[in-house]
Amino acid sequence: MTQTQHPTKLLTFEEFLAYDDGTDTRYELVDGELVEMPTKSQENCDIAKFLLFELAKHFPIALLAYKDIEVEVSGRRATCRLPDLVVHTEESKAALIGSPRNLITRDMPPPALVIEIVSPGTENRSRDYRYKRTEYAARGISEYWIVDPLKQITICKWVEGQYEDMVLKGTATIASDVAPNCELIVEEVFAIANQSGK
Repeated sequence: MTQTQHPTKLLTFEEFLAYDDGTDTRYELVDGELVEMPTKSQENCDIAKFLLFELAKHFPIALLAYKDIEVEVSGRRATCRLPDLVVHTEESKAALIGSPRNLITRDMPPPALVIEIVSPGTENRSRDYRYKRTEYAARGISEYWIVDPLKQITICKWVEGQYEDMVLKGTATIASDVAPNCELIVEEVFAIANQSGK
């Protein structure tokens, strides 16, 4: 059995783009360090798929990205995130035409909406609620949804350079400027995960 060797030095963004350890492991680049992205729980995957299918009722499928796009953001050092779901603007989608990698760099227009499904664990919660929130705001992404399996959804809306948050629970309706016709009730989003366990 061969052991995968990770770089011991901090990577630049260009080195990250060229990095290949010969596996299918997915990584985020966080302040120059490779961070392995483990497989999500079945519950998180079900929630993400449910949201994808709901968003597909309101956007062309070409404007949606499901666990298959990278977004370069600002950090102390080179940082690149792998969001669960993205809704492109026409401009961010057009900027990818001809690109060899499904990657939105900092010189490209930002997507309209990024959605992250919180994974269990204190470190993951801090990453989604604190670090990614700051990074996506600095990137100028209009909305960032933090979907927490503890049965709440935080809608972060970009206002004058920072996010203003709205925490929704229970029978509250998701109020989105990016997807104004997507009138999802919060508890409906989490009901799908409960069904999969039956």
